Amino acid sequence: MIERVIATDATLELIELLKSKHGPVMFHQSGGCCDGSAPMCYPDGDLIVGDQDVLLGSIGDSPFYMHKSQYDYWKHTQLIIDVVDGRGGMFSLEGVEGKRFLTRSRAFTAEENKEIQANSN
Repeated sequence: MIERVIATDATLELIELLKSKHGPVMFHQSGGCCDGSAPMCYPDGDLIVGDQDVLLGSIGDSPFYMHKSQYDYWKHTQLIIDVVDGRGGMFSLEGVEGKRFLTRSRAFTAEENKEIQANSN
């Protein structure tokens, strides 16, 4: 099965650190408002997920959501969640660690798109 969202090793390490400090966490891909288009990390349950949010998968055993309107633009890509030095969004847990999550992406291949379509029916 094709994963819609994956994480780098550095991201997985940071997720484990955040979970050790805050308990279970969740992610939501920001839509470009206050904190840009950054993946935001919250204590699990702190962000109320609505019926317009799409569960893309999980990274580090933590659910990763995106609003449907934004998903429509990104559905042909695999999101690769990375971490870089710097201050993240002020509401995202990693900010105090001197790190921020960053979304990279790659377009699915024709074969992957066929598999995704076959699995969505």
